[in-house]
Amino acid sequence: MSAPRTIDIALWATNLGFSVASVRDWAGHVEKRVQEAADSGASLLLMPEYVAETWLSFKPDGLKPTEEMAFLASHAPESIDLLADMAKRHQLTIVAGSMPWDHGGGRIANRAWTLMPDGTRLWHDKLALTPGERDPESWTLTPGSAVRVFEWQGLRCAVLICLDVEMPALSVLLAKQNIDLLLVPSMTYLPTGYSRVFGCAKARAIELMCAVAVTGCVGSAPGSTQNDHNYSACAVYLPCETELGSFGVHAETDMTDGAGGEDPFIIARGVPVGAIRDLRAGKAEVWPGAWDAGHVAIIDGTGAKEAAE
Repeated sequence: MSAPRTIDIALWATNLGFSVASVRDWAGHVEKRVQEAADSGASLLLMPEYVAETWLSFKPDGLKPTEEMAFLASHAPESIDLLADMAKRHQLTIVAGSMPWDHGGGRIANRAWTLMPDGTRLWHDKLALTPGERDPESWTLTPGSAVRVFEWQGLRCAVLICLDVEMPALSVLLAKQNIDLLLVPSMTYLPTGYSRVFGCAKARAIELMCAVAVTGCVGSAPGSTQNDHNYSACAVYLPCETELGSFGVHAETDMTDGAGGEDPFIIARGVPVGAIRDLRAGKAEVWPGAWDAGHVAIIDGTGAKEAAE
């Protein structure tokens, strides 16, 4: 498939502050946004990390924090089947945020699914886990070990989850892959976390010479024991090039905690993936390409000779 020059994508910073009685009930809530994105002409909808946390509103009484991941993971396959059906019916690719996924043997990953209208199902397991995701007293998870680069509508794409995008080492790996679009679902508990994830997402757009779409949860899920509030927004970042508007921001919403019922949703129209590809092929102002610093030595300390020079 030949790659388009521009794409329209939808981003939803889901407000988790609603109760549902079942996964099917939750899917009905999600489908309203899927329908809105499809009706707008968007070809992809990006949802946040841990968008499944609202399922805790129907958790059994007495469920311990250490049991929440297994509970959510037990409902994840049903949710993916429902979302995959939506993707087909609405002819819209859904990057379904992330949700716990059971690998068996007590190993649960934080997994993001990409569901395409043709039935393709792709996944990415979060690589860099937060202290809370490694806490034996709460959400103990198993990290992933790979990044999938895949084709979507002729574009080379990848998914990173939240803290993943803050890891420069992953950017170095991806720089050799000619990524057109990086998709980043996130969940950030405080404005500091929002600032780190969104700031690093913008940096990745510059480093990888690609478009980066990022969104996160807002509000708090009924039944949550871990996240009393979440701060986030929606944004699409571009390389800082004159042809792309100079400042690296294609579309964004203001950060919110969702306390007033805010449920940020935007259609980022005309994301200029073709122009970015041209820049990556040699037309950028100063971008050096996949520069990995492999030839650079570290000098630890200052010797007398170096000081004299």
